[in-house]
Amino acid sequence: MKLIICVIDDMDIHALLDALAASGHRATKLASSGGFLRRGNTTLLIGTNEEKKDDVIQLIRRICRPRKQMVPIAPVLAAAESVAPAEMLVRMGGAMVFVLDVAESYKV
Repeated sequence: MKLIICVIDDMDIHALLDALAASGHRATKLASSGGFLRRGNTTLLIGTNEEKKDDVIQLIRRICRPRKQMVPIAPVLAAAESVAPAEMLVRMGGAMVFVLDVAESYKV
C-alpha cells in the first residue's frame, strides 16, 4: 500500500478531484497555504496499491501543469532606497508529490 501526499494549487483541485474520482481513486482534501506567495494550496492524501501508484501520478502530472503568472509583490521598505517592480513573474501550479510506504491501513 502507498500513501501519496500531493500539494497542488487551488486552481487545479477541482479538475484533479474529478479525474481521480472518474478513475476510481479516492482522496482526502486538506486546505493548506503556501509560504512564498501565501496563496491557497490544497493537500491531497491518496491511498492506493503499488500497481495503481503510477496511474495516480500520471493524472497529477497531466492536470497540475506548471505555469508562469504575474503576481503583485509587497512594496520595498523606504530605507532600501530602491524601487521594486509592482509585479513579478513566478512559476505556479505543478505539484509537489510524496509517495510513502504504508505498513498497515484500516478502514473502520
